[in-house]
Amino acid sequence: METLKIVDSRTEKEYTIPIHDGHIRAEDISQIKEKPDDKTSPGIFILDEGYEHTACMKSSVTSIDGQLGTLSYRDIPIDRLFSEKRYEDVMHLVLWGQMPTQHEKDAFRASFSAAAQPPKVVLDVIRSFPRKTETFPMIMAGLSAFIASDELLTKARHQPKPVFHGKLDVADVAITRSIAYFTTIIALIHCHKTGRKFTPPEPGRSLIGNLLLMMGIRDPKVEECFDKLWILYADHEMTNSTAAFLHAASTLTDPMSATLAGMVSGYGPLHGGAIDLAYEAFRQIGSPENVPIYIEMCKSKRARLFGYGHRVYKTRDPRLSLIEELMYTYREDIEANPILRVAVAIDSYANKDPYFVERGLKANADLFGCFLYTAMGIDEDMITAIIILSRAAGVLAHWRESLTQPVKLWRPRQVYKGTMPN
Repeated sequence: METLKIVDSRTEKEYTIPIHDGHIRAEDISQIKEKPDDKTSPGIFILDEGYEHTACMKSSVTSIDGQLGTLSYRDIPIDRLFSEKRYEDVMHLVLWGQMPTQHEKDAFRASFSAAAQPPKVVLDVIRSFPRKTETFPMIMAGLSAFIASDELLTKARHQPKPVFHGKLDVADVAITRSIAYFTTIIALIHCHKTGRKFTPPEPGRSLIGNLLLMMGIRDPKVEECFDKLWILYADHEMTNSTAAFLHAASTLTDPMSATLAGMVSGYGPLHGGAIDLAYEAFRQIGSPENVPIYIEMCKSKRARLFGYGHRVYKTRDPRLSLIEELMYTYREDIEANPILRVAVAIDSYANKDPYFVERGLKANADLFGCFLYTAMGIDEDMITAIIILSRAAGVLAHWRESLTQPVKLWRPRQVYKGTMPN
């Protein structure tokens, strides 16, 4: 076994820390103490602001190699899944670790369509909002109404024993309901905003097929596009929103309540909300001729270039080339949007600019992903919501995985910098 040798200069004591698959365990570090023989003496701990160098759990769902620019779900490369599978297959793979049989597909579709019938209280909540209300608060209110209507979800917060932990059969019911509730809320909001009639789901359709049916969108081209695009967003390892979800879920609450925590994170401007900001920035730039000026503003910190650079990838985002494939497939629809020319110019300019080249800053999936949605007729205000919905299976897969591990309340430490009392 590989080990790390540490000598504590305070005590001259040497410690041997095991290295496991490229990581060390924090509890091994905590044995290093200023007073080694004092069992009550606190051990050393790690300050990692922003969790840049800290792993919070073990997982077999998604693998990212930021240096090589690769992404895999359950050890299957994203490009292979993109070319060979549909989202329904990938969703099942991510959640349950294997490709679904036809029977499993049919069972999920039936359970989904049964759960996706909104009760009156949910309809009333969504319809109580003015049509021009921002999508985010409508989602939060609608999901809360669904939670209040579901006894399985509500009892999780009122039981002394875990309702879902170690009980994957019960968890799977909650997973299907959570996806169904979220999908239904997105459709209801879209219908309310556009004045369309809500159409109930049908058991013979896929998740995406039912989403579009409920939204009142009948174009098969949209379903074909979503079926591929959603594969690219199905999971992305331990994102901020996934971690926020799991942090809340570690209290043993229900997955739909934890989704509310994930939603708040997902809409933040440094996370999913960056998609909206990138699109708005493209609009403000106006034309490709203005891109060099905007790039210089970004370099001097007077503006922010959304859609460029990534916390994990040190090379090109592997999803981007697959998004470009879709953009070529639907190029006639996409090229009708003049803002696309701005995004293309940004990518072309930044790819050659020494500032971005020397820092290894490359385009990420946010740069072009929004254009496929607008090309399919989706309003800008709904894009972030739909992308978060496409990620729901991945987040819930991590939650399901956590239910097989020991119960552990997530409770980080802090470094106190105030004045200690005498």
